[in-house]
Amino acid sequence: MIKQPHTETREVIVASAISEVVSELRMIDVADYIAFIRMERFSSIADLVDSAAELYFMPGTLRLGHGGEAHSAWEMPPRIALDLELHPSGAKVYFTLTLAAETASIDLNYVSFENASEDADLNTMRLKTSLDAARIRASEPMLKAG
Repeated sequence: MIKQPHTETREVIVASAISEVVSELRMIDVADYIAFIRMERFSSIADLVDSAAELYFMPGTLRLGHGGEAHSAWEMPPRIALDLELHPSGAKVYFTLTLAAETASIDLNYVSFENASEDADLNTMRLKTSLDAARIRASEPMLKAG
């Protein structure tokens, strides 16, 4: 597939937005991912994604898409690829998250916008804004009146 000029910028935005979720997903043993994928227990992986995402995003913003793949062989470290979807307000993002021993990467498959602009840069900024709005942020501690 030929990537559009704005795809790389959008991949950076998505990767940045989900970085904390990826850290949570990396805490799960790779053997569990392999077992769930090989046994087609994608509902178990969806639960793991939902649990990791609920700490950082509004409900339903990040979820497992159509499944995933486990790549394991004797001569190389395992690699897990998960089809994920982001649904912030006004946009839908379909991408693959690949987790390996020391790296994680995303490959953007498709982005759609409600009322899309003909200006790709404007759509990219809308994506960033909508992902920021979908984030759950820790509130600042309240000061005690003293």
